[in-house]
Amino acid sequence: MANQAPNKAQQRLSQVSNHLSSGSHSNALPSGGLGRDALLEKHPDDVVVTCAIRTPFTKGGKGPLRDTMAADLLALTFKNLLSRSKIDPTLVEDIATGCVLAPGGGATEYRAAALVAGFPESTAVRSLNRQCSSGLQACVDIANQIKTGMIEIGIGSGVESMSTQYGPGAVTEFSDLLENHMEAANCKVPMGVLSEQMASDRKVTRDAQDAFAASSYQKALKAQEQGLFDKEIMPVTVQYTDPKTDETKEVTVTKDDGVRPGITAQSLGKIKAAFSKTGTIHAGNASQVSDGAAAVLLMKRSTAERIGQPILGKYITASVVGVPPLLMGIGPWKAIPVALEKAGISKDEVDIYEINEAFASQCVWCLNELGLDEKKVNPKGGAIAFGHPLGCTGARQVGTLLHELRRTGQKIGVTSMCVGTGMGMAAVWVAE
Repeated sequence: MANQAPNKAQQRLSQVSNHLSSGSHSNALPSGGLGRDALLEKHPDDVVVTCAIRTPFTKGGKGPLRDTMAADLLALTFKNLLSRSKIDPTLVEDIATGCVLAPGGGATEYRAAALVAGFPESTAVRSLNRQCSSGLQACVDIANQIKTGMIEIGIGSGVESMSTQYGPGAVTEFSDLLENHMEAANCKVPMGVLSEQMASDRKVTRDAQDAFAASSYQKALKAQEQGLFDKEIMPVTVQYTDPKTDETKEVTVTKDDGVRPGITAQSLGKIKAAFSKTGTIHAGNASQVSDGAAAVLLMKRSTAERIGQPILGKYITASVVGVPPLLMGIGPWKAIPVALEKAGISKDEVDIYEINEAFASQCVWCLNELGLDEKKVNPKGGAIAFGHPLGCTGARQVGTLLHELRRTGQKIGVTSMCVGTGMGMAAVWVAE
């Protein structure tokens, strides 16, 4: 995701070097506690996932979802969730939807989308925005409502139409009160700029970034060709105006259109840097601007068994942490150890990590600092290859993770991402 830096931001970037060079990077992963076996135990009050789906992701401004508003994407996803899960919509008490760029926060449109999809008036709806972790936050909020007994059944979801919502109008203007506070003002430094500085200061080379990005493309292409996304993606039929011919037609979208063949580290090495003439970050090793929606159906295990819902997996715990705004990209490095400690497991007891690929630079750094086995990370590729609709990604990861764990006969997974303005979030899940 790329946008241009305001000139004033350049004056603050030296802080990154000072902070990163301070040597205060110890963030040891826990050695384990309750252990893997404890997480695999089944209890009636477990919060379980019984359905997790998404739309295909398509290129922002170019792809076949470019003319479909976020609320319409959400309505189509809710309809598909009801169709796939066979849940009685009257049983769903609350829906939380993460979205970053929605005008007015999306609260009105998303309530309307739920009604269009077939949920009754009794189903409550709300929108929320925690930047790139909005979709995960929505799922966690619903899980916690179920844990406390506030509701019995709910849906965590996320959506973003970057085609219709992303652009100059999305830039935040700060008042003098905020602008004159150094750390507060750092919140609006564009992520591409600070990620470029971070890559330079932490010596994440362009070769390493391009190799990681190429691997993401190659894994996603292989997964797509083998049909490994089929359980999480449900087709949507929309109106699409071809930008070349100006012809409007109805199209059914079945797969992610950002996945491309023939991508290698060498081919990525030919792309011009986006933020600096001597930089390392470019369109090929950063997340794609995309459109899409995802939804996750959650309830207690006892409820799922009573109403005959199949169980894909369960939610264990989550963490959310703050980091310096200029170091937004280190969020997973800070959040993952906290989530693992809460779950009582070590990093080696996790079978798959889904870590959002906002930029190859920050992903490579986090993996190296945490000492994670790269083979366990994003086995079907990530946002570099198939896109990052901001508010959607966190909910998308849940389905991607659980379906892959089940397919491969593995059990424990972690979803995580860095978060704009300097945060990180992570959650632990178990497949069944």
